[in-house]
Amino acid sequence: MAGQQPLVISTVDYHTGGEPFRIVSEPPVAIEGATVAERRTFAITDPDVDGLRRLLCSEPRGHADMYGGFITPPDDEGAHFGVLFWHKDGFSTACGHGSIALAAWAVRTGLVERDPSGITNVVIDVPSGRVTLRVHGDGERITGIDFVNVPSYRLAEQVALTTSRGEVVVDIAYGGAIYAHLDASAVGLAVTPEHYTDLIAVGREVKWALNETVHARHPVDDRLSGIYGTILYDDLGADTDGNPHQRNVTVFADGQVDRSPCGSGTCSRVAVLAATGALKAGQILVHDSIVGSRFVARVAAELTADGYPAVVPEVTGTAYRTGEHRFELDPEDDLGAGFVLR
Repeated sequence: MAGQQPLVISTVDYHTGGEPFRIVSEPPVAIEGATVAERRTFAITDPDVDGLRRLLCSEPRGHADMYGGFITPPDDEGAHFGVLFWHKDGFSTACGHGSIALAAWAVRTGLVERDPSGITNVVIDVPSGRVTLRVHGDGERITGIDFVNVPSYRLAEQVALTTSRGEVVVDIAYGGAIYAHLDASAVGLAVTPEHYTDLIAVGREVKWALNETVHARHPVDDRLSGIYGTILYDDLGADTDGNPHQRNVTVFADGQVDRSPCGSGTCSRVAVLAATGALKAGQILVHDSIVGSRFVARVAAELTADGYPAVVPEVTGTAYRTGEHRFELDPEDDLGAGFVLR
């Protein structure tokens, strides 16, 4: 309607290992629900919340691989804040790279006061549960961030699957979201930029072949069901200290590519490697991405969760601020909330 004022949205942007994360600290829409998990359910069907997601993901303000989060209240006083994670196709249940970015943002802005010891805990409620970040610092400088995730476990092993590139087997594991794990060499590929397009195609194929099967079901909370992404990996052997070294690309949502080694995906990978005995107590997983960034991960604890032998993964990385935005939506803009070509 002529004369209406533009909608204005302010964001702070970070990247973790090359993967973007757009933070909306004051979403200009109501997000209803008593918990973050309930707010995610609301957001999926609410046109205003989902419209804001699409506005910030879509061109010309975003792109097909954009990622971000809306800050919400925590579930209770045990956490500093909550977050709804989003990408071009919807709202995810977990996001490790986003959690790392949020911890850096919370400390840098003073939302969470720095601990004089040099290690500051940031506790965040996410749709899959409560996660803790340990921000390591030297004065004003952040030197690293540990992401301590929800209990993670292998759901299925050696699941046979027919693909356009032949018969393969995949493992399926939960790390806050459910991932299928495929050795890239099994489909004649390597996790390198020159194979980017083919990796996306295979990742999408595996996800959609498994998404409606029993293997994609979360054992206790169906809101967490569904194959969130496919992790295609190269086994690079062991590093000089005998730790497993792998490179991966995580193809999630519908063809979106994580530029980082993927936080929740790394947790899922830790669960698989621990279950097979390839990641032992005292070892770390050296986990590289398709762009050469790196996380390191370890098993912080072993326990039973949701009826499965599980581990608590700890992933270490860092995040950097890339800028601020003041986006506007002109009510007379014919392209409105934008578009995505892929």
